[in-house]
Amino acid sequence: MPLPQEFHEIARRVNNWGRWGADDEIGTLNLITEQVVREAAGCIRSGRRVPLALPLRQDGVQTGMIPGRVNPLHTMVAINQEIFGPGTVATSDDAVTMGLQAATHWDGLTHVSHSGRLYNDRPATSVTAHDGATVLGIEKATPITSRGVLLDVARAHGTDRLPGGHPVTPEDLDAAEELAGTRVRAGDIVLVRTGQLRHYLAGDRQGYAFPSPGLSVRTPEWFRARDVAAVANDTLTFEIFPPEIEGLWMPVHALHLVEMGMLQGQNWNLEELSAACAEAGRYAFFLSAMAEPFVGGSGAPVAPVAVL
Repeated sequence: MPLPQEFHEIARRVNNWGRWGADDEIGTLNLITEQVVREAAGCIRSGRRVPLALPLRQDGVQTGMIPGRVNPLHTMVAINQEIFGPGTVATSDDAVTMGLQAATHWDGLTHVSHSGRLYNDRPATSVTAHDGATVLGIEKATPITSRGVLLDVARAHGTDRLPGGHPVTPEDLDAAEELAGTRVRAGDIVLVRTGQLRHYLAGDRQGYAFPSPGLSVRTPEWFRARDVAAVANDTLTFEIFPPEIEGLWMPVHALHLVEMGMLQGQNWNLEELSAACAEAGRYAFFLSAMAEPFVGGSGAPVAPVAVL
């Protein structure tokens, strides 16, 4: 099914191509300025650190629904080996095979394309079998530290978890922003909690994957209007799945990554953060969320930490 006219109209309204120059490869991360980081540091009051990453494990969130995206396969390649001779210090080493987006991760700007193009009008053919992303690779992402804002949509709805198939709308984001008591501003990283991860944490991997609440195709304009630097949430698919418009698959991915040049994250564990923010009565914090710099990667694992 070709992309509908509605999609192209939204794309024109949110497009950032050329905004930071023809050679730009980091998109909305340009919005995280030194001033933004200094102000973000002012959010640290108690010093409480809340980890947001899922453990990397062989029975992780991947169920085979996404072809080729495999959970980590961890192998020991040396166990107490005295490599310098008998009686010397012994070492253990290990290796891992995994999808770069296997668990908690950032989607990079080459993760999706549409109409043969990537962000900033780069050709989709710049992603090659040998080199991966020859431009816009995840290694280009600048240090991702900024003010984080939790938009706890589930809590704003008075529930622990949104039902599968719930499209998170701009109105939902407004309600969560009101709950947070702070307005999202330029350079912020927004974390959207749906509660969907509770399925996985309870041992229901299939229920976590499908059906899933997620961001509506109407939300990219909300993020664009506020100049958000990046968005992450607590679902496998990020956007509502199955899609809200029949036959239109991954439109939010395309609008964020291709049109806006905005990283998006999935499988973030926002449960402890939700409780911590509610307890503290504030939903803004310092967020450290550096992507692992895999050269040519279309995404990367991340171990984010919120500091309250």
